[in-house]
Amino acid sequence: MSANQDFNDMAGYLEAASTPFEQQQTVNEEGMQINAIPRITVHAFCLSDATMRVAEAAMEDRRMAKAHLKLDSGGIPAAISTFEQAPTPNLIIVETIGQREELLTNLDHLAEFCDAGTKVIVIGDVNDVTLYRELIARGVSEYLIAPVSVFQLIGSVGNLYADPEAEPLGRTIAFFGVKGGCGSSTVAHNGAWSLARSFQTEVVVTDLDLPFGTAGLDYNQDPLQGVFEAVSSPERLDETYLDRILSKCSDHLSLLAAPATLERTYDQNEKAFEPLLETMRSSVPLVVLDVPHVWNAWVKDTLLSVDEIVLVAEPDLANLRNAKNTVDMLKQLRPNDRPPHLIMNKVNVPKRPEIKPDEFASALGLQVQASIPFEPQLFGTAANNGQMIGEMDNKHAIARMFEDLAQSVSGKAQPSRPSRSSLGGLLSKLKRKAG
Repeated sequence: MSANQDFNDMAGYLEAASTPFEQQQTVNEEGMQINAIPRITVHAFCLSDATMRVAEAAMEDRRMAKAHLKLDSGGIPAAISTFEQAPTPNLIIVETIGQREELLTNLDHLAEFCDAGTKVIVIGDVNDVTLYRELIARGVSEYLIAPVSVFQLIGSVGNLYADPEAEPLGRTIAFFGVKGGCGSSTVAHNGAWSLARSFQTEVVVTDLDLPFGTAGLDYNQDPLQGVFEAVSSPERLDETYLDRILSKCSDHLSLLAAPATLERTYDQNEKAFEPLLETMRSSVPLVVLDVPHVWNAWVKDTLLSVDEIVLVAEPDLANLRNAKNTVDMLKQLRPNDRPPHLIMNKVNVPKRPEIKPDEFASALGLQVQASIPFEPQLFGTAANNGQMIGEMDNKHAIARMFEDLAQSVSGKAQPSRPSRSSLGGLLSKLKRKAG
């Protein structure tokens, strides 16, 4: 290679490195453009030792640093066995050796267990353009011909999430308390922890209560930067900057904390949080928003833009009035979306007259997702220790309620479902909407 060519390659690399993260690409020695890979979960099922070694090398590559890659042997049959009992990750990679009909039959079987939004890369030994076209038409994201290189594998994964026409990676879930003090933040933080633990997928909790947020306390974190820095500098906001201001709580859970100080006022405009939400949608599979109990333009705009809404209420008349107003507003402005989930919190407070949860929900035209009993000792101890309920006692009935909530809002299918719909064409059904 000439000196001029070396110079041109280096100039191209520097130009790519100066662009926003979502547009960043690096160039390997084969001249391939490799896009940065977001926080996704990947499960690969290999058949050959060569492919396993390539996948192991990919795990160590810096471009895969944010992704969680798990490796198993056994190809498609092993994938089917795994996902009969577990939710699918963001991306499945399967290696296959065999004839066309066998491959298609096995993939159709795998599709029965795939959640909405799961992508699939197939590595095969058949170099047939007709097969390739058929797989792509059925919804397979990419077909690679073995043997593959490390850069081919990483590049293929990166390209799946760099396509500007692709659906956003992230699912946004807003928790909103219909009355101050009803415990919405506690429910949001425990629900997010259960999401990360149950599905082993990346979750970011975003505390939007800038002056009084409690997420830092609940997760025992004291970050120097967070939401305020993100919304104050929208021109700097990209996935690289988001990485710097996130606080790691566990392997799959990160926090974008509120400043929780009164040194300034926080008068945000209607679209203040929109760039932040769009950035998180493009890089994080699950985003939990802890929305404060206030009513202004940006709160309304946030609630109208998210994928799922969880309303938290206590069983009294003031909560019922506020919940009714909120539900009516959401029905009017989100007519084609799923109704909000309803969590009844602090149920059965001694000597307090209460509205029965079922009657409360009936007045709203909703069903109760969970009725969380009043347990001040349990929740108080967890809060003081900076722990979640599931960390203190994962077999507690309330911990199981948060696991059920996580399942409901995740958009993922229940493992081991007793009956599954016929999917027809393979992974086009992966794009089906969660019921």
